[in-house]
Amino acid sequence: MLMAFGARAAAPARIEARSADLLVVGLVQGDAMTINVSRLLDNAPVHDAVVSVAFRGGTYPAVAQVDGSYALKAPEFALPGAIAMEFHVTQAGAEQTLTGNLQIGAAGAKPDDSGSARQMYWWVLNFAVCGAFLLLWARRKKSADS
Repeated sequence: MLMAFGARAAAPARIEARSADLLVVGLVQGDAMTINVSRLLDNAPVHDAVVSVAFRGGTYPAVAQVDGSYALKAPEFALPGAIAMEFHVTQAGAEQTLTGNLQIGAAGAKPDDSGSARQMYWWVLNFAVCGAFLLLWARRKKSADS
């Protein structure tokens, strides 16, 4: 996928939650969260678990995906602000609760493009200096040949 000059893709909001045995990493884009659950001991993904997420007064079941992750859609992800979340992971009859905080950026927040604008102005200045140098060099060569 090609992006326009100076355009940046919005980074997904990220949450990490740990227990003594598990690590949960969630990435939110739009109204969807992708959840990866792994064991801390060997970093092996946990595929055969039941995962649900509690936040903002509701509990939402996550759906297991083919790639081993879990997916969750909720309209609350579109709301900006901090969200305290609880991940409930049940595997082989044992349940663990992992907690973390998710910070979702302000709706309509404009990404910081000052670096790309500054870089563009730098390139324009470089081309202008090079063009002026070549013009002066050509005039000097022409006057030396006369």
